[in-house]
Amino acid sequence: VQQIQATGTAFAAILADGSVITWGHPISGGDSSAVQDQLKHVEHVESSSAGTAFAAILADKSVVTWGAPGFGGDSSAIQLQLQYF
Repeated sequence: VQQIQATGTAFAAILADGSVITWGHPISGGDSSAVQDQLKHVEHVESSSAGTAFAAILADKSVVTWGAPGFGGDSSAIQLQLQYF
């Protein structure tokens, strides 16, 4: 394990191969199944200050988010701004 980050009720861990595993309360980020295929080559994971979402920075500097949609878990509306150019 390279890093562990927590929300109020969930955890996310970056493994040695750059993948991420999550556990805990599904709405608070414990369920990353919707973005699991994107969680490769992860360099850093951060949790929201509200304790309900995670954001991962990938090796290509793009960002993947998951957790409570209203608290940062859904970044689809700003994905273009989060792309690395």
